[in-house]
Amino acid sequence: MSILWQTCFFYWRTLWLVACIGNVSLAQADVAGPDSHLAAGLRAEFAALEPQLSSNQFNRPLALNSAESSNRSKGEIYALVDYSFATVKEALIGPAHWCDVLILHLNTKYCHASTHNASNILAVSIGKKSYQAIDDAYLFEFVHSIATTTPEYFNVLFNAKTGPLGTSDYLLMLEAVSVPGGKTFLHLTYSYAFNFQGRLAMLAYLSTLGRGKVGFTHTAKASSGQPDYIGGMRGAVERNTMRYYLAIDAYLGALSTPPAAQLEKRLQSWFNATEQFSRQLHEVDRDAYLTMKRREVLRMQMPPGVAD
Repeated sequence: MSILWQTCFFYWRTLWLVACIGNVSLAQADVAGPDSHLAAGLRAEFAALEPQLSSNQFNRPLALNSAESSNRSKGEIYALVDYSFATVKEALIGPAHWCDVLILHLNTKYCHASTHNASNILAVSIGKKSYQAIDDAYLFEFVHSIATTTPEYFNVLFNAKTGPLGTSDYLLMLEAVSVPGGKTFLHLTYSYAFNFQGRLAMLAYLSTLGRGKVGFTHTAKASSGQPDYIGGMRGAVERNTMRYYLAIDAYLGALSTPPAAQLEKRLQSWFNATEQFSRQLHEVDRDAYLTMKRREVLRMQMPPGVAD
């Protein structure tokens, strides 16, 4: 497969994807037709990425990239997971289980799913890396939509219009396709926009509390001979994209566990996975994470307005 062909094919596929995302109301049931091209396109990306998936710094079939423009940051992960497409689709196409996924992220303090004006809403409170009152965290209202679903492919989106400190237009998107061997190929995108105030706030964080934090993209070899990693806003979006991917993987990995043990399995798996990338992702020790998350999950089980 030539580089030119790949580029043209992926560009053509992207046009189809944008068209489908812009017309989500037409895709609430399994359909055929143009959407099959999206499945073919994601499988083509899988084929193109196979060498990178089989040998990389992550020691798992995963590829990560990021981009930054004057007003937007984006992180993307492509990953092959050892779960059937039917399992992945049932677990993640609807909003029902996403709070169980998102609460694994260190900064997620609370999550509640509801329906308002025929829209599925996830109210997600994002805050510190320690336990805190919900009112002290920032509330995101993510609107859930299914852009496309077919028997072999789906694309699900969560959009939030506003965020803190000059950020907006948050997007968490997951697309998945069945591949040979009973496995599934995933593409996760996490992105957000920012204005001038937002850029200044992020730069202030990166020069203080975020000083020395890095992402996963290699930039060069340091004087020590060890890899040097990208920092700044791209480093930040890469860290968060990886945390969200590891939450998805931990959730899927616990589904085969008896229901009463699934939460503990998810928590332990997420923390263990992040520690494999401690240079980028280590923030708290295991006991602190587990204690905090157990309290936050109990709080999620309370009715809205009752939780502190």
